[in-house]
Amino acid sequence: MRSDELFKIAQTLLPGGVSSPVRAIKPYPFYTVSGKAGRITTADNDTLIDCCLGYGPLILGHAHKVIKAAIQKQLEDGWLYGTPTEQEILMAQRIIRDQPGVEMVRCVSSGSEATMAAIRLARGYTQKKKILKVEGGFHGAHDSVLIKAGSGATTLGIPDSAGIPEEIAGFTRQVPYNDSEALDQILQKDSDIAAFILEPVMGNIGPILPEENYLKEVRAITKEHDVLLISDEVITGYRLGIGGAAKYYGITPDITTLGKIIGGGLPIGAFGGRRDIMEMIAPAGPVYQAGTFNGNPLSLAAGTATLDYLAANRKEYNRAAERTRAIEESLPSSAGGSFVRIGSIFKYFFRNDTPKNYAEAKESDTISFGSFWKGALSQGVFLPPAQFESNFLSFAHTDEDIESISGVYRSCIP
Repeated sequence: MRSDELFKIAQTLLPGGVSSPVRAIKPYPFYTVSGKAGRITTADNDTLIDCCLGYGPLILGHAHKVIKAAIQKQLEDGWLYGTPTEQEILMAQRIIRDQPGVEMVRCVSSGSEATMAAIRLARGYTQKKKILKVEGGFHGAHDSVLIKAGSGATTLGIPDSAGIPEEIAGFTRQVPYNDSEALDQILQKDSDIAAFILEPVMGNIGPILPEENYLKEVRAITKEHDVLLISDEVITGYRLGIGGAAKYYGITPDITTLGKIIGGGLPIGAFGGRRDIMEMIAPAGPVYQAGTFNGNPLSLAAGTATLDYLAANRKEYNRAAERTRAIEESLPSSAGGSFVRIGSIFKYFFRNDTPKNYAEAKESDTISFGSFWKGALSQGVFLPPAQFESNFLSFAHTDEDIESISGVYRSCIP
């Protein structure tokens, strides 16, 4: 197999043979050579229905003609200037118009950069040192948030990676998701917490959905204790609709982080929030953030084309939600797990009850998931290769694709 040959070469050149750990499928990952609409083609000449979609950005599917045209037009004019462009103004105007609570925006190059800068901004604005996150919440691969989850109601941070000093991890506290009482308790006890950062819908361990009123309670509690609320919408931004989870659930964060979809499949990130907070960012204020590729015109061209298309085709969101419903309804009556969906995001947990937090999600049967995943792949459906990653649909998936995905759930789940 060509993928096997390529992986053997890659192992001599790349740590673990891959450029990101989640791609390290055993015994070797398949290599993709092209993508079109809802499908990808591998180096082994297999065509797969793609429910990974780059881990979320490709809501319009692969190689969408509108995005391709925007990229091609920008390529004719160049793709990096190191100067301001009108495109960053257009992107900021779009995000401010769509996203509750966002009055100013800074464009960066990835979701990880967005959350890292948002945390620094929160500390600079509040003059407090600590941050609070949800157990199992993923906010990128930087020191403040690569923290192990604990088993108690509130936990001290422990580094989740070599190379992170315990002293740094000690500035990060954690609480369980869907537990507003634990949040209130820790904020009552610790007045040095600058911000609470959370995924409104847990995506990198899920999806795990917020219980009724949880997010509104979070917003009220953080306001009461004068703690900034950072809503990490790198996954949910423009995935749950125009305005993301904030509009979907009716909350207004202090700072919002975005990525993935707003780049149309090219690298991008952004963070925004209240004007008085954002004006702390250099050069307007003392909180430093900079980057050669901030506001990259190629990414902004692709992203603006994507957001314009979504704004003009809002009914597609409802259509995608109906399709995840159809997949759920395809489950055999004997299935003992739990199917979770919201909009175009879905997942089957090999666990009797629907998980409401990280600890419960981790009780899922990963061996059974592994068998299911291999069965799906053998039938031509590519799902993210972990129980703890969300699946995605695009607007480009066809009725035939949905029937094939449903068939996998009918036949591969015991």
